[in-house]
Amino acid sequence: MNELLAVFIFFFAVIDPIGTVPVFIALTRGDSDKFKRKVALKAVLVSAGVLLFFVVAGELLLNAINIPLSAFQIAGGIVLLLFALSMIFGESKPEMEIKSVRDSTETAIFPLAIPSIASPGAMLGAVLMTRNTEYTWVEQLITSSMMLAVLTVVLVLLLLATHVHKLIGDSGASIVSRIMGLILSSVAVTNILDGIAHYFGLQVFI
Repeated sequence: MNELLAVFIFFFAVIDPIGTVPVFIALTRGDSDKFKRKVALKAVLVSAGVLLFFVVAGELLLNAINIPLSAFQIAGGIVLLLFALSMIFGESKPEMEIKSVRDSTETAIFPLAIPSIASPGAMLGAVLMTRNTEYTWVEQLITSSMMLAVLTVVLVLLLLATHVHKLIGDSGASIVSRIMGLILSSVAVTNILDGIAHYFGLQVFI
């Protein structure tokens, strides 16, 4: 149960469902409820497809171009860390992505599905959390189900976006985004250290 909760929290941090709410509201301001529901459902389905692709094919692509998984783990950890630091010290996720709304043409796909929901951190996380060398297919299936559970939370929050935004406001979403960034930075450092240990064959002591 603790491991399931840890996986859920990890994907909650990299996907950041609450931080997606202000982006969705800015994208669909003035639209009908029917249109909003359509955009929310399409965005979550596209995000699920993208992330499941990385779960299934991410490691295969790495093997095809002869990149050691440990090297990808280190690189992915660094990217995740930079992503997390930008959430903590820079503009929060809602602030960054609301700016891209003005140039958006297909609102459900950009910037809502990518990069707001299926963010670069989420794509990397999907690969790192389902490594074939460390996880059985059953464990990968469970991890994928936790990821889909977070996406279900995203869908619910988007359908209730107006009420959620009234409750927490832009400031609340910014605070949550920064807290998730702090959690994500810890996960990123762990991935970097694990990648270094595996690459050099070091013994890890916890």
